[in-house]
Amino acid sequence: MTQQLDVSRRNFLVGSAAAAGGLSFGFHVSLGDALAQAPQIAPEVNAWVVIKPDDTVVIRIARSEMGQGTLTGLAQLVAEELECDWSKVTTEYPTPGQNVARNRIWKDYSTGGSRGIRESNQYVREGGAAAREMLIQAAANEWKVPATECKAEKSVISHAGSGRTTTYGKVADAAGKLQPPAQIKLKDPKEWKIAGKPLARLDTKDKVNGKLVYAADLKMDGMLCASVKDCPVFGGKIKSFDAAKIQGMPGVKKVLQINPSTVAVVADTWWRAKTALDALPIEYDNGPNANVSSETIAAMLKEGLTAEQAFVGNQAGDAKGAIAGAAKKVEAVYSYPFQNHAPMEPMNALVRWTPEKCEGWIATQNGEAALAVLADAAGLPVAKCDVYKLHLGGGFGRRGAFHDYVRQATMIAKEMPGVPIKLQWTREEDMLHGMYHPITQCKLTGGLDKDGNLVGLHMRISGQSILTVVRPEAMQNGRDPVVFQGLNPGGAEGPFGYGVPNLLIDHAMRNPPVPPGFWRGVNLNQNAIYVECFMDELAHAAGVDPLAFRRKLMTNFPKHLAVLNAVAEGIGYDKPAQPGRFRGLAQIMGFGSYVAAAAEVSVTGGKVKVHKIFASTNPGHVVNPEQVARQVEGSFVYGLSAALYGECTIKGGRVEQENFDTYNVMRIDEMPEVETKTIPSFDFWGGVGEPTIAVAAPAVLNAIFAATGKRVRNLPLKNTDLKTS
Repeated sequence: MTQQLDVSRRNFLVGSAAAAGGLSFGFHVSLGDALAQAPQIAPEVNAWVVIKPDDTVVIRIARSEMGQGTLTGLAQLVAEELECDWSKVTTEYPTPGQNVARNRIWKDYSTGGSRGIRESNQYVREGGAAAREMLIQAAANEWKVPATECKAEKSVISHAGSGRTTTYGKVADAAGKLQPPAQIKLKDPKEWKIAGKPLARLDTKDKVNGKLVYAADLKMDGMLCASVKDCPVFGGKIKSFDAAKIQGMPGVKKVLQINPSTVAVVADTWWRAKTALDALPIEYDNGPNANVSSETIAAMLKEGLTAEQAFVGNQAGDAKGAIAGAAKKVEAVYSYPFQNHAPMEPMNALVRWTPEKCEGWIATQNGEAALAVLADAAGLPVAKCDVYKLHLGGGFGRRGAFHDYVRQATMIAKEMPGVPIKLQWTREEDMLHGMYHPITQCKLTGGLDKDGNLVGLHMRISGQSILTVVRPEAMQNGRDPVVFQGLNPGGAEGPFGYGVPNLLIDHAMRNPPVPPGFWRGVNLNQNAIYVECFMDELAHAAGVDPLAFRRKLMTNFPKHLAVLNAVAEGIGYDKPAQPGRFRGLAQIMGFGSYVAAAAEVSVTGGKVKVHKIFASTNPGHVVNPEQVARQVEGSFVYGLSAALYGECTIKGGRVEQENFDTYNVMRIDEMPEVETKTIPSFDFWGGVGEPTIAVAAPAVLNAIFAATGKRVRNLPLKNTDLKTS
């Protein structure tokens, strides 16, 4: 795809076998049997910019690429300030070990929460601007003229007075020896020539031609392969296993227990390791969770809906009093299930351990976190370890806060010093041992006065806290702030976008033994469904059009209202839909951005067809309009898959869905037409990859109600009979 082609994500996928992935990294990889770190021979201007003698510009970026376009977007920001020739730009990952050694000069490596660009835009732009000034100064020094008389454009420095010119590649070495400028002035976005433009992604060509290397592709001389099996019941342990039964099988090199619940087999090929592991007799102690089921978890959450104790996330006035005195009371209970990240590339890592050095070649959303786990498992100081980031075949949060697969690979490698060990999980292992989207229920109660105005709203969430498991130090006196995404009084993680005079949003924490994790969109997903579907319920109870009902509550929330108005206009809300088609709306704010969606659906014989979704987003600044549109489209695939099919059920303390035959995702023929309108306000930096996931499902659910008169309050949709007769 080039900048000039008008190719939608949907049409591109129909016509090609597109793959998700990233860009080049700072060492040489061969798809043969060799992998070696390449020496750095080009001059470093500063930590962010390396320029080769042929004027190739290498931009170093710490954030991970997993299909979302972060590397291209961040490279655009650096290149914009650098004033370089975009056609000669490439990228590489600095290793987290290098980052530690250089006092974290590249700052945060974490790539999640739609933070890649929104939290690093300032310092990467400053890196590009500083490099530009150093290059200009180097040329000025050579010409013995003031730097203020020189300018840079497309990797060429010129001096107007003498007409002399030089290229970046010729002065890069000298520039790298200069002191960085003390004062850095960044461009006004209105002056952007590279950033803000719909440039083609830097990684597309290598994806299409098969050159791009994912962690699952990696091979190394002398490499052995490992397969692992963990107790399928959460909290269970291995009671015993009989290694002698499989040690004589072809290719098997080692059988070992690597923690209380996990056994591994190492062989000369992965298939032989897996085959032997499947044949290994294992007896488990299923532990205290053997009787946990979806039904027992649902009962636990239901109790929380009316519990006395709850953590308050947002409060104004006297919601309970206002509802008690209202002319009309509206009440509904919604639920949202466990869901699996299910990236197309299951967890894997390649690790080589010696007493002097431990190295990992890893697909990770957070290189520094992967390094910390690797070093801990290796029993070595961080200075003796490093991680080389590889391309991710999907992350969605699973490869961010959790590096259990890295620990496993390292522990196996430690038992076989000097031997590269490549651990590859099976799809079943990946499905049974994820960190799942948290399960919740929500009871919403609203009070309407005699004129249909919303005078009070109480929203009680009952369910899991992610932070209690993942990041307990971030808890606030027992309260998990992440639960309230999109429901807060203010802030980048989502202010509640309606002016309700009496409001109470609280959380009864109920934590079943199924481990929760950050799942693309996190709690914004279900919170948007709860709020936006209930707003529709309130509007119908008041006898008011859902759009008009919302607008009346949003007079003090202009940015929320702007994206809502944009999708209403885009879908043609004020005009009749085609016969048999019905519309629904939703809006919310999260991950620093304002988003809305309008869906158009039909329901025939109980089967839903989503024909079109019009989306609008205000992320503050737009670095690459095409990437924003693609991210919105991709987020709808993820959000609609979850709404239609996504559900992990529990029986006997374990997940029942082990593969894609029982954990379904959308097919291409189910994908609606998507149109995206960005309305940047240029006064903040928001995220793009996750926010719009949240509005896809409620917009569709509200349209389904318009079509059938049935409210879908329990997801996924596959469990609801939508037949009207």
